[in-house]
Amino acid sequence: MTSLLITNARLIDPSADTDALGWLLVQDGVIADKGHGAAPDVTGSDIIDAGGACLAPGIVDIGVKTCEPGERHKESIRTAGAAAAAGGVTTMVTRPDTDPAIDTPEVLEFVRRRGEQVSPVRVLPMAALTKGRKGREMTEIGFLMDAGAVAFTDCDAVTATTKVLSRAMTYARSLGALIIAHPQDPGLSDGAAVTSGKFASLKGLPAVSPIAERMGLERDLALVEMTGARYHADCLSTAIALPALRQAKARGLDVTAGISIHHLTLNEFDVGDYRTFFKVKPPLRSEDDRKEMVAAVADGSIDVISSFHTPQDEESKRLPYEAAASGAVALETLLPAAMRLYHSGDLSLPQLFRAMALNPADRLGLAQGRLDVGAPADLVLFDPDAPFKLNRGTLRSKSKNTPFDEHLMQGKVLKTIVSGDLVFDRISA
Repeated sequence: MTSLLITNARLIDPSADTDALGWLLVQDGVIADKGHGAAPDVTGSDIIDAGGACLAPGIVDIGVKTCEPGERHKESIRTAGAAAAAGGVTTMVTRPDTDPAIDTPEVLEFVRRRGEQVSPVRVLPMAALTKGRKGREMTEIGFLMDAGAVAFTDCDAVTATTKVLSRAMTYARSLGALIIAHPQDPGLSDGAAVTSGKFASLKGLPAVSPIAERMGLERDLALVEMTGARYHADCLSTAIALPALRQAKARGLDVTAGISIHHLTLNEFDVGDYRTFFKVKPPLRSEDDRKEMVAAVADGSIDVISSFHTPQDEESKRLPYEAAASGAVALETLLPAAMRLYHSGDLSLPQLFRAMALNPADRLGLAQGRLDVGAPADLVLFDPDAPFKLNRGTLRSKSKNTPFDEHLMQGKVLKTIVSGDLVFDRISA
């Protein structure tokens, strides 16, 4: 029996909504016991004295782009896994927007096996909802579930044909599959680089109204009501979309929603003088929207916070703003960026880890994301106060397109543990 005793740690327990000094015992890859006060004497255990640092469930990150197969020059499962471990992410739920798309059991099996072989953290692949993510013909959802797909999504390729989406939802409902969508009206949002408003007009950039997000969400929710499908909106970002979401939840629809860490910590003015590392999808919103979305996380309307890790190479980003690729790397910056919300007093640590670990795990039916006895020992030990200046050159991702380059940040991951094994240690890194 292998055991690990972590003492003198602030236990961040999102299930109990507590943040208190205590200890935690790991045996054979699972949490065997925990408590407060003096730690027990467990003969033969390895001991980690946390020194008052925070111990929380490892982050379950929905929507990570690993670029494999097809674009390994931007990222690979190996490098994404290393970045995840350094960022306290113990489970990467990967996107199917690869080349080719993950739309067959064979391609999905390749990703699953590569994850087992080369990633220090768990890799759970999602599969495409339609073949080639083209929105014309749904994939073999049943076969893909048998191969290990945890959810189905076409990512930012919105299915424009409502009949195709309704059929896919109906079939997914019969199998209990989770559909993850990116709510946008595809006509209004096509070619947009920023959110419409005075700033967009001054910059002369193609823009999209926030109403496009509400229109896309309301269509999807109507189909959920019709089909009874399980549905998750991957990245809501505007206050105007929240009433529809809250009404759907109040009516008992099986609906959840997420948001990216960038939309919680940045706003449209960060684009500044056409800085393309701030070009993400959907585009950054107004400061009022950002504040409303933070409040929505606090009250539970928004369930999940994700990194939306989207690597892009220098050639894709060093272009005029409207021509540059969208996306930012975030596996290593998710936790320190989230600490901005903690230090500002907007969200407590248990609230943050409910959205980054417990809720995404629950939505996918995983045992991770909690400090409960018997749960897998997927853990992150971090110092929420440790200051540093981010240098994108030190990131473990192949691509370095972070909007936080040269930013002063707080919050360092000290150790990351997966199934009781230490997969990242800042001292030896």
